[in-house]
Amino acid sequence: MKWTTGWAWATGALALAAAAGAIAAAPHVETSDEARVHQLVEPRMGNNVKVDAVSKTAYGGLYEVRTGGDIFYTDANARYMFVGKVVDLSTLQDLTRARADELAAIRFTDLPLEMAIKTVKGKGQRVMAVFEDPNCPYCRKLHETLRGIDNVTVYTFLLNILSDDSAAKAKNIWCAPDRSQAWQQWIQDAKPAPGAPAACITPNEQVLALGRKLHVQGTPTIYFADGSRSGSGFDAATLEARLRAAQQ
Repeated sequence: MKWTTGWAWATGALALAAAAGAIAAAPHVETSDEARVHQLVEPRMGNNVKVDAVSKTAYGGLYEVRTGGDIFYTDANARYMFVGKVVDLSTLQDLTRARADELAAIRFTDLPLEMAIKTVKGKGQRVMAVFEDPNCPYCRKLHETLRGIDNVTVYTFLLNILSDDSAAKAKNIWCAPDRSQAWQQWIQDAKPAPGAPAACITPNEQVLALGRKLHVQGTPTIYFADGSRSGSGFDAATLEARLRAAQQ
């Protein structure tokens, strides 16, 4: 799968969807109309592709087709398949990404936080986990916002998906005497961490596996204390609101 800084669909996504795990979400009870589309579309998606659920959307008469961690769209007769994202042009909201984030909610306590870099700001009473790549420009923008956020503990999972040297940069940061400081110096000030000892062991591969399991397809991807997810950038006011809501 090709990973990107924004929401993107990989080439051959239908085949990849067959191997992906199901999104952790409450089972959807299909209406008779949705069940009809489900019955039509599943055999047309190729061998070994299981459709988890079909839901009628509020836009364009499309039906949402969920298979593994992916979302596709079809028409009422399941003749055409739409692979991509639906954007509301009145608000410029990426509806596909918002829906995927909604379906990808988890239990925050299930995250293996020992594989993340822990950074405490103020009392650190609020928590968030972020999947980030050392070469991610949108992650730098997120950290510009975080400079104005207090009373939060940020767990950073270094998900090396964007560049050939991402893993090497992540290893240097992980193996630094102060991981949190090394990460902040890099992501905020572009100051590289010293070279890591060859014998230093990192959780790079385990974090990549975790990203695949959670269907994290871009960086940054944020999980809040209530298990909700977002892949969108925030201004300070919106991020504060999400942090407050997640703690309630």
